[in-house]
Amino acid sequence: MEVQGFFTAIIIGLIIGALGRLVVPGKQKISILLTLAIGVVAAILGTLLAGALGVDDTPGIDWIELFLQVAFAAVGVALLAGTYGRRRH
Repeated sequence: MEVQGFFTAIIIGLIIGALGRLVVPGKQKISILLTLAIGVVAAILGTLLAGALGVDDTPGIDWIELFLQVAFAAVGVALLAGTYGRRRH
């Protein structure tokens, strides 16, 4: 992976992680670094699933791929926020 690709993955991960946090109702008590990690993993998983479904390369904006990435991020945020919330109380 090139340096440019690494920084692009971080930026996309931040955006996907933030969108995932916005989709999940309530307050999430997880750090921004954990949100970034969830976003990067969600972006990768969403891209892989979109490729498996054959919807990863469409004309214009890849809305289905973006939806899949945000859905993975929302699930990841919800799971980890629930785990962290239970451990701290």
